[in-house]
Amino acid sequence: MSTNDLRLNSREMARFVTDGYLRFDSIVPPDLCAAVMNDFNTEALRHSEYRMRPLSDVWAPQSAISKVLTLPRVQGIIESLVGPNPLYDHHAIHTVPAHTQREENVHQDAEYDVRFEHFDIQLSFFPHAVTPDMGGTLFVPGSHFRRAHVFKLMRYQNIVGQIQTVCPAGSLVFWHHNIWHAARSNFTDRMRYMFKLRLNASVKQERLFNTDDVQHPDVARILQEDIPWHGHETRREIMNRIKLWRSLIGDSKFDLINWWTRVENKPERIAELARV
Repeated sequence: MSTNDLRLNSREMARFVTDGYLRFDSIVPPDLCAAVMNDFNTEALRHSEYRMRPLSDVWAPQSAISKVLTLPRVQGIIESLVGPNPLYDHHAIHTVPAHTQREENVHQDAEYDVRFEHFDIQLSFFPHAVTPDMGGTLFVPGSHFRRAHVFKLMRYQNIVGQIQTVCPAGSLVFWHHNIWHAARSNFTDRMRYMFKLRLNASVKQERLFNTDDVQHPDVARILQEDIPWHGHETRREIMNRIKLWRSLIGDSKFDLINWWTRVENKPERIAELARV
């Protein structure tokens, strides 16, 4: 099966546009999880100086992390979001020691990034199971269009609809670079690990995913879903999603319930055309 068969479909991409992340449980087999865990304590995953170089240049093909990233389904998801041959930005091994109470730390990684119709992705790889008392990474669905100063976000401890990543070993979360997130407290007797990788697109992010189902009614339904904490600003968020979706499918006229059509309507232009 080719990686094209394993790309995201339109409904999955619509979910990414709406929520700002996609989660895949147990997508990495146990042997690779164990190999990556072993590399956490070696030089195999040391900080790299390959910024803005092709991801394929960063780690040797036989390395454990390279094998994870080239799993057919993983590669298909990456290509759907940032295209083939994405550029390496940076990576980090995030740890939370046993019996660690985390303080306020909800944040965005790149509130300075003003791009709207394009985005980087970050991968969070959990090579071991994460239990509720182990904390996990917290994500705030639908926050990726909200740019906010880090210190304004840090005061929030709980937001309606927040998701804590409690997951089995081998799980991956692919997330928009600007989604609000935080590391949670670890109340267990063992260290918690998470491997994070940021990737930049090297091609235009248009129709990279499988669009065979782009007209499926679930696409419009997903793009119009309410997220509780948005409250009365849901309409603005739907317009943000439409704007990004237009870019992703290469259709500047795509709309839902005329949200953008009415805003872009210019009667003077219509009158001018009528006179021609």
